Amino acid sequence: MIVKGVKIMDENMVLCENVVFKYMGHDGEEPKVAIDGVDLNIKKGEFLVILGHNGSGKSTLAKHMNALLLPTEGKVYIEGLDTSDEKLLWDIRSKAGMVFQNPDNQIVATIVEEDVAFGPENLGVPSAEIRARVDDSLRIVNMYEYRRHAPHLLSGGQKQRVAIAGILAMRPECIVLDEPTAMLDPSGRKEVIKTISHLNKEMGITIILITHYMEEAVEADRIVVMDEGNIMLQGTPREVFSNVEMMKKIGLDVPQVTELAYKLGKHGLNINGDILTISEMVNALCQLR
Repeated sequence: MIVKGVKIMDENMVLCENVVFKYMGHDGEEPKVAIDGVDLNIKKGEFLVILGHNGSGKSTLAKHMNALLLPTEGKVYIEGLDTSDEKLLWDIRSKAGMVFQNPDNQIVATIVEEDVAFGPENLGVPSAEIRARVDDSLRIVNMYEYRRHAPHLLSGGQKQRVAIAGILAMRPECIVLDEPTAMLDPSGRKEVIKTISHLNKEMGITIILITHYMEEAVEADRIVVMDEGNIMLQGTPREVFSNVEMMKKIGLDVPQVTELAYKLGKHGLNINGDILTISEMVNALCQLR
């Protein structure tokens, strides 16, 4: 919810209660525990980033927020709806849309506007309303001028924005993005992150972003760090990234300027260790005597 440009986070969008998920083993192997007793609440309107190395459980947890996976133990609620109740599946997925790493896996039509219309058509939305939703969604992601283009001729960043438009056309309150920039070049990553930030800050959509890029996490309201299926650390970006040694211990980096501040501090310079941006670094260096 947005009130005069200020995000109000007063209700749970996602609630995970003691969530355990086990992948079944093959040929008599023991099940592999991917999530091990996670408790997490995500407020409406929040921009949450989940970090973790490969195998940490972050993508598995994300799939629970769209009911693509169901807990082996525990509960997941999407705006109060129990994901384990099959009768609520469509309601849950209309509230929480999901964008994956490879946009080609989500694009199903040969024309951009037809692809964006695919979701609302399957929800039974009237034709006139679909037309309005498609146009609005493409304008929001700055892809309206490409509405009659073939998706396969677009850049990676443009394709991913079309995929996001397809989710937006279904009018979700929450969007879960599982490493949406992993296959993009720096320009494409910038396009997509700018779009995600707009959806959160200007439209009040709850954003849950899974990423490997530390710089993408700086704008989040909160960061959750996962390792071996557990939440190891959570807090604001400044709080999380100031734990440089702990982050490196579990195989993660911090933003480059944060690491630079950490190393300068180790060499005796009186500089804050929670610097996140280049401008903050410049100001800190200018104040040194």
